[in-house]
Amino acid sequence: MESENKPEVKRLLSLDALRGFDMFWIMGGEAIFIALASLTGWPIMQWWGSQLEHMAWNGFHFYDMIFPLFLFIAGISFPFSLAKRYHGHENRKALYIHVIKRGLLLVLLGIIYNNAIRFDFANMRYGSVLGRIGLAWMFAALIFMNTKKVGIRLVWFWGLLFFYWFALLLFPAHDLGAHDPFSMEGSLTGLIDRLLMPGKLYLTIHDPEGIFSTIPAISTALMGMLTGQFVMSPKDAGKPMRKVLYMALAAIAFMIIGRIWNLAFPINKNLWTSSFVCFVGGLSLLLFTIFYTVIDVWGFKKWTTFFVVIGMNSITIYLAHRVIDFQYAAKFLFGGLIELFPASWVPFLGATAYTAAGWIFLYFLYKKKIFLKV
Repeated sequence: MESENKPEVKRLLSLDALRGFDMFWIMGGEAIFIALASLTGWPIMQWWGSQLEHMAWNGFHFYDMIFPLFLFIAGISFPFSLAKRYHGHENRKALYIHVIKRGLLLVLLGIIYNNAIRFDFANMRYGSVLGRIGLAWMFAALIFMNTKKVGIRLVWFWGLLFFYWFALLLFPAHDLGAHDPFSMEGSLTGLIDRLLMPGKLYLTIHDPEGIFSTIPAISTALMGMLTGQFVMSPKDAGKPMRKVLYMALAAIAFMIIGRIWNLAFPINKNLWTSSFVCFVGGLSLLLFTIFYTVIDVWGFKKWTTFFVVIGMNSITIYLAHRVIDFQYAAKFLFGGLIELFPASWVPFLGATAYTAAGWIFLYFLYKKKIFLKV
């Protein structure tokens, strides 16, 4: 039984808001701004519209950080969850079971999401966004639970990143005739996917959510857990702006490290390269620092409702878009209004209506206090 003297662990509203901000872009937000760029023709909007698509291979666009930001946020949440669930050694086994079950359940949901419960096993895709989140979070959580010192956790963080870099550098794939160890055809990551992953790969010869690239993704989740541990730490508890400063400096440092590492190991989401982990991890930490400062430190909370409604049911909306026709709902609710506008406005208004339909669905669940917990 939990001790009555155990300090209360408060939920960070900034985490829910940031998670909602993250999910907004994949529930229609990117289409809104791409359409707005086309409608206005403004250079700044056109630049932002170009940021809302993935890089084909090496390089970085804002849209490349949506996925790792979610994993980073899941990492931040874990120390808070662990503090609530851990009651001493008597429930340690239950915690292990919880972590492993959650990780494997996300893998299963990812397979279902990709293949819509079809039984064409030869053509099923087993790698998935949810599967990557589940496995990377699960292994990071097991590392976190079995290490007490920050130094040891940092050894794991950097060790995984350097191991991945050296493995790709020293053991390139030659089965497709390529010589670049960081290319789609020549990477060890793709070779392992081709040899070991059943079913089909997303890019035929490579899967961005494959087996080997899960290793550096563990560091992404672990970086989030270290951030959550730092925020929870009683040190400087009465001086939150000092923590904010430290996080901002760390964020900038990681972004610089990522850019420097990019010279030898390209920033690449498909390979989830070590430079990608550092650069996007730094950017994710910077975003969290901003949200944490404004919401939890300064107390400006009223504006967060739009994002919190999404963030409290992030997995729900991700899965719902696979089974619910929000496009039909948007036309039903807003189609008549959209028809009153010139044709040039239709893409922007249609994308806004689509996002609004999804948000209304989530708001109903939010008001009814219905939340999908995985």
